[in-house]
Amino acid sequence: MRTEEMVIHAALQVQKPVHEVFEAIVDPARMANYFISDGSGRMEEGRELIWHFPEFPDDVPVRVGRIEKDRYISCYWDVDGREHMNEMQLEPYGDGSTVIRITERSISGTPDLNWLKGNTEGWANFLACLKAWLEYGVHLRQGAFDFRFAAS
Repeated sequence: MRTEEMVIHAALQVQKPVHEVFEAIVDPARMANYFISDGSGRMEEGRELIWHFPEFPDDVPVRVGRIEKDRYISCYWDVDGREHMNEMQLEPYGDGSTVIRITERSISGTPDLNWLKGNTEGWANFLACLKAWLEYGVHLRQGAFDFRFAAS
């Protein structure tokens, strides 16, 4: 059986300076405005964190990898016993905005189209919610996943 690394990509431009975008990602109090409900600490190299999501019952363990202030964030999270590496590259754009490029890698295994679909959708949602909150103060995530938990 052939195994290969599974990779997803997502990117979006946010009309805010790179430092403001960086802080919105590494500070759990800010991240609670668009992604998690709370986290056990700030993203700093080598830290082990727990993220709580308002829509999902399980805690998500996160291991912070490398951090380059205002440029790069990497972390790892365990999903169903498989570790996934997430990288975020922040690039200043000429008009004072920031381009965020996200890459998530799964450990080698049989390619899983549901994983690719779900995680690509998830990171696109993360970026849209981040942009809405930073630019307009709008909380897009509220109620966004109710349909997944509604009784059939």
